[in-house]
Amino acid sequence: MNLTDIRDNKNYAYVAPMVMFMVLDMLMQIACESGMEWAHPNAPWWREWPEQWMFPLQTVIVGGVLCFFWKTYNFRPTKGVLLGAVLGVIGIALWIFPSYLYDALGYTEHSVGNLKYFGLAPRDEGFDPSVLLPEFGIAGYWCSTILRFIRAAVVVALFEELFWRGFLMRFLVKPDGNYWGVPFGKPQRLSYLVTTGAFMLIHQPADYLGAFVFGSLMYWLAVRTKSLAACVVMHSVANILMGVYALEYSEFGLW
Repeated sequence: MNLTDIRDNKNYAYVAPMVMFMVLDMLMQIACESGMEWAHPNAPWWREWPEQWMFPLQTVIVGGVLCFFWKTYNFRPTKGVLLGAVLGVIGIALWIFPSYLYDALGYTEHSVGNLKYFGLAPRDEGFDPSVLLPEFGIAGYWCSTILRFIRAAVVVALFEELFWRGFLMRFLVKPDGNYWGVPFGKPQRLSYLVTTGAFMLIHQPADYLGAFVFGSLMYWLAVRTKSLAACVVMHSVANILMGVYALEYSEFGLW
């Protein structure tokens, strides 16, 4: 099989970016747990905050995979993109709301009780580009921030929707036959439950409720518009707003 055959294979095109992203995530975690990450005042920045270079590297590699397969993707029709943008705002507002309540109501990890299972949890620890200010100044901060938004709003929005809605949603409708012949957005109960449940489980437990609601809205959008482009727009708008909220309110654990 030559490169052209690989590029034109829909299974590779729709699944490979997701697999690559997950493999790189696993390798980064292994590297950090094996001693790469060193939380010490004397540690160089690339060891104290390895995510500051690992995430951009992951973005470039997965972005390259997406570019390689780009001609194979079908985002048409483009109708429903405005609805997707609106649902992106609504979906991410519902996702963020529990963390807002946690801070607004003055909860702590000890006082929140069982509400933690509904997303009420501290979200202050996570990706913070301001840690680069002492080393690289404002240029380093903005470089890190922009690359983080590209990762979330472009690369992640593309490969997740290609996989969840573009591939898996079809595959579950007709796993023993020509699932690529299944029209995009064709509804089925099993497809909804598995796709939405799996989307929920790849996130951290504090995000389970938000991810389930968001995934349900995304599934409805796919069924309603029959448009992969609308799903990508919804995901992208949501990730942009989440990033803005995380930076504005120091809720870095959200992204």
